[in-house]
Amino acid sequence: MHSQTPFAGKRYNTYGRFLRERFGGRVYKVSVDGGFSCPNRDGTVGTGGCIYCNNSSFRPKSASRLKPVAAQVLAGMEYIKKRYGAEKFIVYFQPFSNTHAPLEDLIPLYESAIDHPDIVGLSVGTRPDCIDDDKIAWFENLARTLFVTLEYGLQSTYDDTLKRINRGHDYGCWLDAMRRTRDRGIWIGTHLILGFPWETREEILKSAKAISDRGIDFLKLHHLHVVKNTAMERDYRNNPFHLMALDEYVELAVDYLERLNPAIRIERLLGSAPPDQLIGPVWDAGKGEIRHRIEHRLKERNTWQGRLYPS
Repeated sequence: MHSQTPFAGKRYNTYGRFLRERFGGRVYKVSVDGGFSCPNRDGTVGTGGCIYCNNSSFRPKSASRLKPVAAQVLAGMEYIKKRYGAEKFIVYFQPFSNTHAPLEDLIPLYESAIDHPDIVGLSVGTRPDCIDDDKIAWFENLARTLFVTLEYGLQSTYDDTLKRINRGHDYGCWLDAMRRTRDRGIWIGTHLILGFPWETREEILKSAKAISDRGIDFLKLHHLHVVKNTAMERDYRNNPFHLMALDEYVELAVDYLERLNPAIRIERLLGSAPPDQLIGPVWDAGKGEIRHRIEHRLKERNTWQGRLYPS
């Protein structure tokens, strides 16, 4: 069986390979907590936050807002060096919305985080409604000397879904942030959740086309999962809804990759949560095995990222 995959042994465009080729060695992200909130939590646009969100379910132990950011960076670097043999690092402002503050407050925080010779990049997770032209201009200037990524959380391209999950912004807001950030020397990532029970399979797959030509460099895909201490947990316990089985998600991820622009690097293929916080779906497989299953299914189907792009 002949394969035309363009990804040098892989069947999708991996973020890890991109980093190795760009920096010539092992590059890992160091997650830090800058002490931010979100505009849909603190009353700026709403309260309660996204209905699925419990930040403690994905925050590394080294990212503690009780420590200064510089101390978090050093602790994270030390741990990753020992465990993975990393040589260079990207500081990742991960929990909550990390541009949700005035620029004059953000600058010293970012500068303290990147003040180390082994740091080659800054990645900032935020929302499209927490960015403005002055902030983008500052990141653009920094990107002349450092690898800079803005990660805009989106989760869905459908306004009905964004309303139901209490995002506090619409799809048009994300499109506007993308428009203003493109072609400024800043790398752009985004996050999508696959598997909201009210979205049809056809709608989910159409979202691959919706985002493919918007200028995204990196994409994180997450399967919908329910964690403790969230509004979604309460909804699920009161009125259980469908959560995908592992084989169902594997097939959906392969179908999604087929329709996605092959130039987009895939940073993540699934979500995760600590077992003591996860309500469901509970799959009898670790993250590495799930990635392997997706890769194996791509091979079985003799397909690859972008095979059906554009469609």
